[in-house]
Amino acid sequence: MVHSNAPLTPEGRRRLCERVDGGRPISHVAAQAGIARQTLGRWYARWVSEGYDGLLDRSSRPLRCPSRTPAHIEDRSRRFAASSRFGPVQLAARLAEEGICLAVCTVWRILVRRGISRLRDLDISGADLREPGVRYEWARPGDMVHVDVKKLGRIPAGGGHRIHGRASGLELPRFGGHR
Repeated sequence: MVHSNAPLTPEGRRRLCERVDGGRPISHVAAQAGIARQTLGRWYARWVSEGYDGLLDRSSRPLRCPSRTPAHIEDRSRRFAASSRFGPVQLAARLAEEGICLAVCTVWRILVRRGISRLRDLDISGADLREPGVRYEWARPGDMVHVDVKKLGRIPAGGGHRIHGRASGLELPRFGGHR
């Protein structure tokens, strides 16, 4: 949702178009508004042809999708999903056996569009068919404290040189023959 006083709401676009109607060049009005000349030209053309309604926000979704999977193939994949209860990977393989080559992600999008992307969507009762996960539940937070302890350095009992200093004699010999 756009703030009502934002400069490029439909109301702000109307003001810009009225400046152009008043005789100002589109390029000058666009430069003052900080937008591209082509954008203002598009808005102004819509203002002339449709009036205020042409300045309203529009969906960026395309009006048609020529590469969309045909309906009969979507129906076929839906029937396979309902009868076999397979996921998109297995359904794509089964469709490929019949000569219908679809990517796994395409099969998934088909199942989502048809509302059967989960196993529970295929079950009449609507129950979740997955096994419940193993959970560790405790009465209060912090009841189970898990600490991994791994001794990475060879620090002698009682502390090393950081506590006692290097001259204390508690330092371990180094390998390699030099310091």
